[in-house]
Amino acid sequence: MKSKFLIILSMLFFLYSSVVCQNEYPVKKHPKSKKWTSLFKEDLSDAIYPEGVWSFENGEYTATEDQFIWTEKEYNNFILDLEFKNDHGTNSGVVVYCSKLDDWIPNSIEVQIADDHHEKWANSPKSWQCGAIFGRKAASESVVKQPGEWNRYTITCIDNMIYVLLNGKQINQIDLTEYTDAKLNPDGTEAPEWLSKAPSTLPTMGHIGFQGKHAGAPVYFRNIKIKEI
Repeated sequence: MKSKFLIILSMLFFLYSSVVCQNEYPVKKHPKSKKWTSLFKEDLSDAIYPEGVWSFENGEYTATEDQFIWTEKEYNNFILDLEFKNDHGTNSGVVVYCSKLDDWIPNSIEVQIADDHHEKWANSPKSWQCGAIFGRKAASESVVKQPGEWNRYTITCIDNMIYVLLNGKQINQIDLTEYTDAKLNPDGTEAPEWLSKAPSTLPTMGHIGFQGKHAGAPVYFRNIKIKEI
């Protein structure tokens, strides 16, 4: 009897441990997201975007102008998994928690995409480089690939916590509750003047968006998958 009890107890512990491990954040590696929900339909019927700017061909999204594509749906807690490819000089971003589409800059959080190999962005502030929480917190290191190569982002958003995994490395995480000043970040760096709201005051639910052809260079996205948690 005692033996059966120990076996059952061991099985319960194993199941509990499995559940706990599955819900550990940040994720340690890029997930198997093939069967996750596509963020956008192929015909973009569930997206908000300007006509004639964004297209979806051969499995890739790209834009001809500096215009955003947004989800109609608003998201709170989720893991977003995607690939992006830079051109020479690309400067773009993945925007989360956007609560005002017509005034997105101060009302959202941007996970930066940039061609750090280009002189312009290599010499920019670290919080403007790839993997940064734009204007707020720089990535721990630059691991973005050369233009023309595909990169992989896994961005986890859980209430006030945002985690950034790029090309297999955990390079950033931010606790928005610590950013109580619109202009001055906790590490003493100054935020760009157009970020006029303290991150701690922003809603942790909103649209997800992708910036188009900004700074004269295109960007390409594919395999954009999401899992709500």
